[in-house]
Amino acid sequence: MDRITVADAAKRLANRPGFALLDSTGEHGDLARFSFIGVDPFATFQVIDGIAHWNGEPLAGEPLALLRERLRAYDLPRGDGAFPFRGGVIGYLAYDFGKRLEKLDEPARSDHGLDELRFDVYDLVLGFDRLSGEVRLFSSGFPETGDEARARRAKLRAEALIGWLSEAAPEGECGSRLIGPWQSNFTPKAYEAAVSRVKDYILAGDIYQANIAQRFTCELADGFDAFAFYETLRAANPAPFGAFLRSGEAAIACSSPERFLSCRNGQVEARPIKGTARSNPDPARDAAVAAGLLSSEKDRAENTMIVDLLRNDLSRVARPGTVKVPTLCGLETYEGLHHLTSVVKGELREGLDGLDLLAATFPGGSITGAPKLRAMDIITEIEGVARGVYCGAIGYIGFDGDLDFNIAIRTVTLTPGRAQFSAGGGVTLLSDPTAEHAETLVKADRIFKAFRRHAGGDA
Repeated sequence: MDRITVADAAKRLANRPGFALLDSTGEHGDLARFSFIGVDPFATFQVIDGIAHWNGEPLAGEPLALLRERLRAYDLPRGDGAFPFRGGVIGYLAYDFGKRLEKLDEPARSDHGLDELRFDVYDLVLGFDRLSGEVRLFSSGFPETGDEARARRAKLRAEALIGWLSEAAPEGECGSRLIGPWQSNFTPKAYEAAVSRVKDYILAGDIYQANIAQRFTCELADGFDAFAFYETLRAANPAPFGAFLRSGEAAIACSSPERFLSCRNGQVEARPIKGTARSNPDPARDAAVAAGLLSSEKDRAENTMIVDLLRNDLSRVARPGTVKVPTLCGLETYEGLHHLTSVVKGELREGLDGLDLLAATFPGGSITGAPKLRAMDIITEIEGVARGVYCGAIGYIGFDGDLDFNIAIRTVTLTPGRAQFSAGGGVTLLSDPTAEHAETLVKADRIFKAFRRHAGGDA
């Protein structure tokens, strides 16, 4: 098919039913190589109040086991080409889905307007390879499973997508505005007190660290164009694990730099981020900032603890002796920020699949703490409100069983009349409460700037 950019294709397809974009931007090599667009899904799998639903009908049983059962009807052999996703499910697991996997405390309230888990099932996918410039259309023909019927549907669906791409792109609502100032659920003093409370738990021997976030909310003007805002966000904060999804009346705009998990042909990779510093436009000063982050005792300790947690999580489903850490506390640079990122790898044990991997590791250790379950209960106690998709995971599971998910940070949930997002950081015994609060604002600043730019103000 003729070459078309991710941005142009997304703009042309954004109003189609079930539009979903997994978007890689920025200069990060293979991490930012592939983008995928799914459109017009043939089924939806949701978890609402712990009950799984397929196309709106409730199902009896454990949600991930039910998802596995449904996907087995659409088995697709692993391809030989470079593209790691050729059809399957795209969606998210909200952070709060973790309580369906382990016994955890309930948050005081849940007001984010999202399902606990939602995956749309796509037979029709566009893939973009930034390295080669190749654009590929994948049409599997599912849910038909007979050879002739499936081939016929695959052809018709591919032709339909090509037709949709030939249509003119609609104009977005540039200048969509906010109403009123951003409000946090913590005052600066209250957030600092929360950090001190976590340190008390550490001194008492409950935990080694916990990730505490503050949530920002603001009213939106009527008719706010969620996808037009995402276009602004991806330009303001390029990231290798970005995404735009719709979930009922809500939309999710994400520019995450962090991979939670990938699993391809049984090879598993996690890339936890712990440690953040604001970059400096002056090269000499920026080099000093980066060197300071690399040598930070607090940040390196925080990162190493989470690596140990992830090694433990992965060992639950990995072949013995295969869990390795090829990179510990490596420096990565994104728009306006430096991060310490480690890489943890392993090989999935024979007889297990990506859903077993998710069940053993979700939510990611980099946004919970250690030990994980006690840290999550402390997060619930201190934050008081369900996190929603923030600190959950967004990504895909292919019909061939491979998967790739981000950690849903730098992520905005847009519902009618309201925008909300959170920013947090890991608290250890070495944490300074004032510095921890300032770090959350450094992370939040990329989102604030995107909203200002979208409204036509100072970027």
